[in-house]
Amino acid sequence: MSQHLARAAGMLCRDPAFRRYLDQRARARFGADVPDGTHTEEDAGDWLRRACGVASRSELDGNPSAAAMLRMIQNRFNRWRARRQSSQGERSC
Repeated sequence: MSQHLARAAGMLCRDPAFRRYLDQRARARFGADVPDGTHTEEDAGDWLRRACGVASRSELDGNPSAAAMLRMIQNRFNRWRARRQSSQGERSC
């Protein structure tokens, strides 16, 4: 069985932009006092496993509902990143 999603989840948690996304999401969604840079790679992994309902990233490759949740998280993060890059590009013009 492929380790594609487990590997993708690991890369996502190592991405500083994803951790910043989690910081901003915590502020926007929960009103948390979370400055950028708060979420560590370990925090991101814990959050992702909880959100996907798995105990280990390796479960993502064999659990269709967890895989679907990971894809939804990736899509939301990619939209957030695209909006962020777009707004930064507009300011530099």
